[in-house]
Amino acid sequence: MGQQFYLAVGSLNRQAPYFQGARGEGLTIYLLDEKKLEWNRIVGTNTVDNPTFLTVNAATGVIYANSEVFGWHEGTLSAFRFEAKDGLLSYLNKQPTLGSIAAHNMVTRDRRFVLVANYAMGSGGPDKSLAVFPVMTDGCVGPATASLRLDGKLGPIGDRQERPHAHMVTEVPEGGSVLVADLGLDMVAEYRLAENGALSLIASVCVPAGGGPRHIAQHSNGCYVYVSNELASTVSFIRRSPGALSVKQTISTVRPGVESHAADIHLSLDGRFLYCSNRGDDSIACFSVEQETGTLTLLDIVSSGGATPRNFTLTPSGRHMLVANQNGDAIVIFRRDEETGALTDSGKRIEIGTPVCVRPFIL
Repeated sequence: MGQQFYLAVGSLNRQAPYFQGARGEGLTIYLLDEKKLEWNRIVGTNTVDNPTFLTVNAATGVIYANSEVFGWHEGTLSAFRFEAKDGLLSYLNKQPTLGSIAAHNMVTRDRRFVLVANYAMGSGGPDKSLAVFPVMTDGCVGPATASLRLDGKLGPIGDRQERPHAHMVTEVPEGGSVLVADLGLDMVAEYRLAENGALSLIASVCVPAGGGPRHIAQHSNGCYVYVSNELASTVSFIRRSPGALSVKQTISTVRPGVESHAADIHLSLDGRFLYCSNRGDDSIACFSVEQETGTLTLLDIVSSGGATPRNFTLTPSGRHMLVANQNGDAIVIFRRDEETGALTDSGKRIEIGTPVCVRPFIL
């Protein structure tokens, strides 16, 4: 792995009742030197509203940003092209996401589609949970070609599980289908993604009641699926097999008696370690993954180095972790021991207002 990589950062720049401030620029690109742990801001723009999640198509330099704006019946999906040679960030286009509070997006492996998960609040508008957008030859996104609303039995926490709340959509390692986490339904579901972008249900499973599934991490073997349960501060291990999903283990991400909300979740590149962030406890839980069975063992819980670690990422080399502390106005850099999985605060911080998404990429 090279020593340098780019980092796309999404930060809050519009207030919402459930955010504690919006002090960010919007979309910012940095160049990081991983050996020196130094960085330079390359370019940024405030022309995108609250880009709470970003996906980068490293083959084209196009960045897809969903806008999560309170009060809108539909969020938006915007496309920007980053030109590394000139350090320029150019707006391409945007599309409505067919649902409110657009929370997550992803680009399929074949780079033909971008999928968006709409968390949704209230009612009105198209009110879709998922939308599928074609990627045009110039990197722009076309109007949605498919969409659906998730429905089912609601979870028991009335003020948070009053309706379906799709929080993440991600493609399975072998391609051809996607997994969706729905906080309101306590459900993880798999949908086949057809050549024309149409979605059809393959399987679904519910985590323990009141868990509130938020984000998903997948082992490269395609069989082990891990979901962070926001409301219960737990991780559920789900075994995936053809046409079936089954919960095998649910384990806490915080110490007994601690009130918190689990957020992001990632596996190390070798699949041996799993990490989950906790907002409230402001920590990162570190687990080992038993490779033969997929079960988890808690190794440690370390401070996130700030407040409200909403999102984090491992660097392309796997030697460092970058934690976006939303209410700490900083991205904290941790060193990671590749043999033990242990995290150590490097003391380095990229100062930026209300960061909520960090996505490394190499062009």
